[in-house]
Amino acid sequence: MMKAIVKHHRGEGAELREVPVPSIGDQDVLIKVKATSICGTDVHIYNWDDWSASRVNPPYVFGHEFAGEVVEVGSKVTNYKKGDYVSAETHLVCGHCPQCLTGKFHICENTEIIGVDTQGCFAEYVALPEQNLWRNPADMPTDIASVQEPMGNAVHTVLNGDVAGKSVAIIGCGPIGLMAVGVAKAAGASQVLAFDLNPYRLELAEKMGATALINSAEENPVEKANALTNGHGVDVVCEMSGHPVAMDQGFKMITNGGRMSILSLPTQPVKIDVTNDIVFKGIEVQGITGRKMYETWQQVSRLLQSKQVDLSPMITHHLPLEDFEKGFELMNQGKCGKVVLHP
Repeated sequence: MMKAIVKHHRGEGAELREVPVPSIGDQDVLIKVKATSICGTDVHIYNWDDWSASRVNPPYVFGHEFAGEVVEVGSKVTNYKKGDYVSAETHLVCGHCPQCLTGKFHICENTEIIGVDTQGCFAEYVALPEQNLWRNPADMPTDIASVQEPMGNAVHTVLNGDVAGKSVAIIGCGPIGLMAVGVAKAAGASQVLAFDLNPYRLELAEKMGATALINSAEENPVEKANALTNGHGVDVVCEMSGHPVAMDQGFKMITNGGRMSILSLPTQPVKIDVTNDIVFKGIEVQGITGRKMYETWQQVSRLLQSKQVDLSPMITHHLPLEDFEKGFELMNQGKCGKVVLHP
């Protein structure tokens, strides 16, 4: 048996329970979890919003970001052994749909997500297919290793086009937005404009390398963006907030021919002026999901190993697994960067 955080019912909250240690198949690996971090998706599940009510099926163990040690391998596992230090790609893909067959595994039409559609890692142990593992450098701290998966979202969003020498707006400075700030700065952005309503998270954005901080409750974000770009507008906008008003502002602040990359998941329809803000501007609009498998993981690992991106300023809290409720409270209040739990 093991300790695990279980989404125990179709309602708000979760419980710490004793559950069986997962069994593994021939091509699976059992991992002892050393660190596991709370994601915005986990907050949706914990709070039980409309999205989670339509997607997940309690009771089950949730959580999908982690780092740990391999303690058991299946009989057909060839690339990993006991003692290996790993994290994991969280998309379980089919390998045979049109997207997979053309190398676009991250948008597999049959994707299942660890900790959303399957048993997750808010636990002492997690079992995963060998093909989903990522080997970590031996000297990488476990808290940093546990947040590589969400950093991959930030890397995919920012680097899905050129940013060197360009102005980049990060709208929404939650944990992934904060990582996006660091990635944009490391990639050579001339300006990194951070937008949020939360002064605490704007301070973290500055520590991550933002060149301008805009509190959208106190200043007009579109006017501020134009002022900072000599009236031309922002070259690249990365939408991380999911708020309809903020998303519309992003489309309005982008320059003609610019790029809008959207990672956020609005929970309601968004009104956009397609004619004036997309068509006449000739902009590129990208939906971003997951990480390119495994190109993005290589980028993440190299950015961290080279020290070009330092995630330590945005990892603000470490808690034992038993104190998970405090972690979710901090996330809901916006009084944290990344919260890491330690089983």
